[in-house]
Amino acid sequence: MFFHASQTPNIKVLTPRISNHGKPFIYFTQKRENALVYLSNAVEKYCNESGIKHKGVYKTWASYGFNKDGILELDEYYPNAAEDTYKGVSGFIYSAEKIGDYQEMTDIPFAVISENPVSIENCEFISDSYKAILESAQRGEIILKRYEENSLAKLEWIRKTITDEYKNSIASPEYRMFLKAKFDFI
Repeated sequence: MFFHASQTPNIKVLTPRISNHGKPFIYFTQKRENALVYLSNAVEKYCNESGIKHKGVYKTWASYGFNKDGILELDEYYPNAAEDTYKGVSGFIYSAEKIGDYQEMTDIPFAVISENPVSIENCEFISDSYKAILESAQRGEIILKRYEENSLAKLEWIRKTITDEYKNSIASPEYRMFLKAKFDFI
């Protein structure tokens, strides 16, 4: 089974769109719980809630990785980041049994891309992404790593990374506003 998260209702056929890789792809995961983190983008949510107008594609904020067992680890880089990003956000997880020709992504476990349209077989409405993430964490399908659990080394890495991100994002003023607002302690 292949899963795709979207804010758009009533999709019957997914079509490739220009991606972060600069090519038209459809992204899927082979684990439903992994799709949950794609239901909200912290930068886009912050801009919408703050009334910040933006044209074009929002910078993607993704603070997750995978442990040695392939379980998604959602890291909070600032206090209450998971709740801030996902609480109250609804969306859809679309699924298909087969997607035809696809390529596995080497840098993201269980992720695949398709360059061809894919017919949807099922749609699951997620009324609150944060609640769904907490439920998956409770079942052991996702590991939610709270900000307060970060080691001193990780906190230093976050500080350096956010400082560098801010310096290198002159062309993305909405992203800089997000970083300044969420990481005002840095």
